[in-house]
Amino acid sequence: MSMNVSFIGLGVMGFPMAGHLANAGHNVTVYNRTTDKAQQWTQQYKGNVALTPAFAAKDADIVFMCVGNDDDLRSVIYGNDGVLAGMTDGTILVDHTTTSAEVAREVSAKAALQNIAFIDAPVSGGQAGAENGVLTVMAGGDETVFAKVQPVMAAFSRFSQLLGEVGSGQLCKMVNQICIAGVVQGLAEGLHFAKQAGLDGEKVIETISKGAAGSWQMENRYKTMWQGEYEFGFAVDWMRKDLGIALDEAKNNGATLPMTATVDQYYADVQALGGGRYDTSSLLARIEALHKK
Repeated sequence: MSMNVSFIGLGVMGFPMAGHLANAGHNVTVYNRTTDKAQQWTQQYKGNVALTPAFAAKDADIVFMCVGNDDDLRSVIYGNDGVLAGMTDGTILVDHTTTSAEVAREVSAKAALQNIAFIDAPVSGGQAGAENGVLTVMAGGDETVFAKVQPVMAAFSRFSQLLGEVGSGQLCKMVNQICIAGVVQGLAEGLHFAKQAGLDGEKVIETISKGAAGSWQMENRYKTMWQGEYEFGFAVDWMRKDLGIALDEAKNNGATLPMTATVDQYYADVQALGGGRYDTSSLLARIEALHKK
């Protein structure tokens, strides 16, 4: 069933996600801080551009957001031009930004004062997943509300799961990023070892990917890692933001994350090499830089 929806934030993830909603037949209004990007979106998809988050949210049944961090989220939600100023009683606010669980709970409480339901729903799958409409959505919030938004999110996702109360989606995304960090570092060290041993990288991965070592990172990143290509994908700067959120949360819940803390510092080394916008697979670049010294 067609719905009036808004999408706030047209970055590498939000742009195609909003496009899938339009292609699914929903009436979409978009907002982006850079208006040119919003205009570009309307050249590819059917929909309208709003000049403020509040105007974008006006008349929307569901407002989706995908921005940068906690502060970016607050900047588009609060104030006279924020989405809450434009939303009405009984509508739903869904946040796909990767943020702290704390800000998710904060926004939920603020929205509830206006009888607006909130779902925190970070995603995994990267730019390719967003473009192909096969993201994984990790959600926190009310079960009845989630049941209303899940069919709409299906336009850009292949799997979505409600993990618990508000904040649970963000906590699950932290688990996701913790696991990815360890896998990428292991893959980087493995490929470095293979090079030093004079092995054929293609044959090595063809062999071990069929066994217990196989992973999404191995299947999708080993070729570019082997060739030293990193000018694409999920940026190191963003991964450090995500790992920082997880490490801060660990201080609150008592979790011990020694590997995560170590890999976070390795990413800091990549930033120091000028690779802040490199894909997260660039951990191999760090190892190779150290090896050359």
